[in-house]
Amino acid sequence: MTKIIMVFFALVATIQVIKPLGWPGLKRRKDAWKLAVGGFLVTVFAVILAATFQPSV
Repeated sequence: MTKIIMVFFALVATIQVIKPLGWPGLKRRKDAWKLAVGGFLVTVFAVILAATFQPSV
């Protein structure tokens, strides 16, 4: 799951660098770092959720 999230955000960040998406907060090419940080935060949150709901041994 986390690999899929990172690949998605990497693709969107690449598209942002090539041609800005025009979404709120993503008007310029140099705003691609926001997508990288967002992908990292979503991945960390997914790992925390997975660790929280793991059955204890």
